[in-house]
Amino acid sequence: MAKPQKHSKPNGRNNNNNLKPKTKSSKKLKKPKQKLPPPPPPPLPPPAAPELLTTASQQLQFFIQQYQSANGIQLSSLELESFTDACVVKLSESIPQDVSNLSEHMKASFGSSWKEALCKKQLPGKSCEPGSPSLLTISLSALRSLELFRGLKTFTKECPAAKLFAKHLKIEEQVSCLKNHVNVACGTPSRIKKLIDMEAMGLSRLSVVVLDMHTDVKGFSLFSIPQIRDEFWELYTTHFHQRLLDGSLRICLYGTIDANNFRRRMKGKSEADK
Repeated sequence: MAKPQKHSKPNGRNNNNNLKPKTKSSKKLKKPKQKLPPPPPPPLPPPAAPELLTTASQQLQFFIQQYQSANGIQLSSLELESFTDACVVKLSESIPQDVSNLSEHMKASFGSSWKEALCKKQLPGKSCEPGSPSLLTISLSALRSLELFRGLKTFTKECPAAKLFAKHLKIEEQVSCLKNHVNVACGTPSRIKKLIDMEAMGLSRLSVVVLDMHTDVKGFSLFSIPQIRDEFWELYTTHFHQRLLDGSLRICLYGTIDANNFRRRMKGKSEADK
């Protein structure tokens, strides 16, 4: 009787090899390392606060340098001695020099006589040159003059102020206004000079001239736009210079003046002149 054939036990390893499809061996692909973004730069230090010309001496020096630069002259030491700190109105450093505080600064500038000089109508029996303001503000534009005009409304309730600029105002209207008693006037250099030359505006009572140091959105100011700057210095040399030296008139540089910016400009000009 034939013996049954013995079947060998299945080999697991061989079976697995047989069941799984053979594939080419491949190395594991390494994922590229992601580059991290560069660290942000360190924050810039806050800009240094501008060094402001606050003392009367500093402001006077600034004014003289502007005067010499605009007129292409160099004053002698003897001529410079005629300028004293008393030529400049010293404003309070505790009150910001903006439009809303202009009237407060002017009260302090005129002292105890501010009401009579800036508010009152002409007193009966007192002779006074018509159209001769006690306070005059000079700005680079009609719009800025209007802003300062509004800042002085404390003084204009009894005695209206004069608007002395060309935009939207005829010179005949201004001449008519100046035939009356005027304490305060606000305007631009060209129109003010024209009215003085016409003898429509008087200077007998003029005590303080406010020079608006405000810069507009483009960074321009009374002293930086060539045409307006030249018109102002022509007005100053013709009508204000001698009065400033003899003490009957004071100037007020109203607004912040960046000393660093001023020095850079002066340095650049001096290098250009070499």
